[in-house]
Amino acid sequence: MYKREQLLKYDYFKQALDGRRVTDVLDPLTGLVSRAHMIAFVKSLMENDIPFTFGMIDLDNFKYINDSYGHSIGDKVLQGVAEELQKILGDFGIGGRFGGDEFLFINFRDLEYDDKKRFCNDLFRNNTVLMKIYIADEYHLLMSGTAGLASFPHDTRDYNELFTMIDKTLYRGKTKGRNCYIIYVPEKHKDIEIKKLRNNSLYEIFKNLAAAFDTSEDLYEKLKAGFESIKNDLHINNLYYSGGNYELKSVIGLHSLGSFDCIDCLISEDVYATNKISEIRSQCPKFYKILSKNEVEALLVMRISSGGQNYGYLMCAEPHTLRIWQENEYAVMLFFARMLGEYMRGRQLELE
Repeated sequence: MYKREQLLKYDYFKQALDGRRVTDVLDPLTGLVSRAHMIAFVKSLMENDIPFTFGMIDLDNFKYINDSYGHSIGDKVLQGVAEELQKILGDFGIGGRFGGDEFLFINFRDLEYDDKKRFCNDLFRNNTVLMKIYIADEYHLLMSGTAGLASFPHDTRDYNELFTMIDKTLYRGKTKGRNCYIIYVPEKHKDIEIKKLRNNSLYEIFKNLAAAFDTSEDLYEKLKAGFESIKNDLHINNLYYSGGNYELKSVIGLHSLGSFDCIDCLISEDVYATNKISEIRSQCPKFYKILSKNEVEALLVMRISSGGQNYGYLMCAEPHTLRIWQENEYAVMLFFARMLGEYMRGRQLELE
C-alpha cells in the first residue's frame, strides 16, 4: 500500500491529498492508486509536459483462479501482484489498479525503446511481478500477464490517443497468445483496428470449421481447409499432425519435420499443452529435439480419436512465444480432431 509520503513527491497528489486521507486515493483491495486518480494523475503529467511511459497489465486466465479456488484466493493473488508491482516501480514510478485483474503503471525512468524493453523483461523474467508463483493459503499459483505500453510525449501528446495505443498493444499481446509485452511502435501498431483483432464467437468458429471440413474432398484437403478456417481465430502460423508412424508433418506443404517417440505419456484426456517444452525432454527426447530445432516454445496437442481408437495427433506448435493456451483454443482443436477421427473411422483411413 502506498504511504502518504510516497505520493506527496508529486504535485498532483499534493493537491489530491490536501485535507484527505491517503486511503481516499487508493484502491481498497490492492493499496495501489485508484483508477480515477491514476487517470487524473496521467492527465496532470501531460498538462505539465512531464515525460513518462504509461502501461497496462492484464493478468492471464485470472478468471480460472476465481472459479477454481474462490474469490478470496483471487483477492490474495491480486494483492500479491500489486505489492510486487509497487516494489519493482520503486521511486521511479507509480502503480494503479484499473479494475478487476487489470493494473496500470507510470514509469518516469524508462522512456526509450531499449530501456522500456529492459524494464518489461524485468517485469516478466526475473521472478518479480509476472511468471511468478504467488502463495495464497495452501495454494502455489503461477501468475502470468499481458502488458501494453506507450510513452508521452514520444508517441503522442493526446491522452485519448495514448490510452488507445496502450489498448492496441495490450490487445495485440492477447492475440499473440498472452504472457508477453508489446511496446508501441508506430510502424507496427498505428493501423491496428481492435475490432479486426477480435475473434469470431465460438459458434462462428465451429460453424466455419465444419463448413470448410465438409466441402473438402479428402483427408489432407480437410486438414488444409480446417487450418485455413481457424488460423486467424487461433492466431497460429501453421498446424501439424502425426499418424501412427510418429512422423511430424506440417499441414502447409505436407513436409516432414522428422520422426519422434511415442507421446502418449504426455496426453491426458486427449490433450496436452505447455509453454515450456523443456518439461518433455526426459519423457520424449526425440520429440523435444524436433521442437527445439524449430524453436517451438508453446505446444498444444490433441489426440485424433473416435470410438476409443487413436488415429494420431493434431498439434499447434508455436515458435518464439510463451503463449498461454485458452479454453476456446482447446475447444476448437478438440472439435477439429474429433471431426478428423470420425471421418477416418468411417472410412477406415490412416494418416501417413
